[in-house]
Amino acid sequence: MAAERSRGGGPKRAALLGGALSCVLIGSSWPVAAQTPQGAGPLSAIDWLSDSIALPPPSSDNAILPPTLDEPATSTGASVAEVTMTLLKTPVLDAVGLLPSVVTGLPRDLWGMSRPDDLARRISTLDLDLLPAMQNLLQRLMLAELDPPKGASAGEDRLFLARVDRLLSIGALDQAETLLARAGSVNPRVFRRAFDTSLLLGTEDAQCTTLRATPELSPTFTARVFCLARSGDWDAAVLTLETGRALGYISDEDDALLARFLDPDLFEDEPELTRPDHPSPLTFRMFEAIGQHINTASLPLAFAQSDLRANIGWKARAEAGERLARVGAVTDNQLLGLYSERRPAASGGIWDRMSAVKSVETALAATDDDALADAVLTLWSHLKESGLEVPFAQVLGADLAARDLAGPAGGIALRIGLLSAQYETVAETARPAPGDTLAPLLIGIARGQTAGLTPIDERTRAVLEGFTATSLPVRLRSLVEQDRLGEAILRAIELFTSGSNGDLDELTDALAFFRQVGLEQVARQAALEFLILERRG
Repeated sequence: MAAERSRGGGPKRAALLGGALSCVLIGSSWPVAAQTPQGAGPLSAIDWLSDSIALPPPSSDNAILPPTLDEPATSTGASVAEVTMTLLKTPVLDAVGLLPSVVTGLPRDLWGMSRPDDLARRISTLDLDLLPAMQNLLQRLMLAELDPPKGASAGEDRLFLARVDRLLSIGALDQAETLLARAGSVNPRVFRRAFDTSLLLGTEDAQCTTLRATPELSPTFTARVFCLARSGDWDAAVLTLETGRALGYISDEDDALLARFLDPDLFEDEPELTRPDHPSPLTFRMFEAIGQHINTASLPLAFAQSDLRANIGWKARAEAGERLARVGAVTDNQLLGLYSERRPAASGGIWDRMSAVKSVETALAATDDDALADAVLTLWSHLKESGLEVPFAQVLGADLAARDLAGPAGGIALRIGLLSAQYETVAETARPAPGDTLAPLLIGIARGQTAGLTPIDERTRAVLEGFTATSLPVRLRSLVEQDRLGEAILRAIELFTSGSNGDLDELTDALAFFRQVGLEQVARQAALEFLILERRG
């Protein structure tokens, strides 16, 4: 193996280590604490988090205590003061958010009496691939400033961590980084996420400084070596590497990688290391540092953010932008900016999508409706194939619908306009083409005027039934009545998603629920996306 060859006891190893072998970290100010042996790291809701620090053992706060023994009292004369029961002070981190209620439109007490464990479980089990309306609603919940659930115990932070993990899972690293920074905490579980987020965004120096200056954080040997090297303390980094290896806290693979990371010139004639299939952010960054970039196409979405940096090639940046735009982790204008950065260099795949977008932009600026109609037909084909209808509808939809194109292109332009945030304005002036039986239904939904509309199939029937319902669905009513509105919204997102994939009764209930609790715009956008995009399974 390349790793074994690179870490042998030959002259290269001696040159790197300078003959140093120590069980104390000479010249280092790192706190020394018990380390987690390699391969025995703690589990996380996100399996790609690195073991950057030694996490504390699980808290016993929630352990089930044994029943009290029914023993006779040892005294009969002592009086017992009256005991007053009060709820513990709610945890601070669960209240941390970025968007105030005036922005989100959500009440501060949305979580109500829900248990943090229940909320965290619902968040973690939601699909990553949601329709944009559901994705936007969920992200609003994850970023909202809300009161902690009344069912919480002090210091648990489960809901906060679940919110952060959801953002990380869809690659919304900028939002996650800001949320973690606002937490203002050096809680090991919080820092672990902040450290890995910074690695993928290329801002790890600040986190390394925090790691070294915070005694209550106990970095693993791999993280110590990395941060010492980043700070320029090469001697301490080398000593730390050898100490960790001698104590068995650094695996052969990490040892070979760290050795190259500290002095890649010593190994320039050696074969490349085998790239791991499931790297942590720390491993990913060190492979990049030694000149072995790991392709992110098959990695979790969060890694795609690293391809948006300026030192990455244009095509890779644009492809990463597409992956992230599908889940709302980058803005529509960011994706358009990546597309417009240069002229397409070839044909096929993303190059054809870039050319199609450019053709529509050019035709929109002109007065030739025939050219625009052709460009719209071509663009729609590419957008459907790539799942990018909504991101580009946001930047092009209203202008396309306003041109009132004839024929099939007109129907597509109308649909692109209805997928945009200006769907109500588009619907007010829309004139459906003869024979387009779906268009009147789409326009009615966009305007919130569905009375008298006739369904044309089971899908439209399910949507219209959701819009004509006058009460909360039975399956969601109990959560609302128990003061668990936020939990009910999470459940409705789940119902809408499963309903979109075939269980139309669940979709009907979700739409009815959204409308009954005041999320009218969410219901309209979700219904339009369901009927226009026709994504199933």
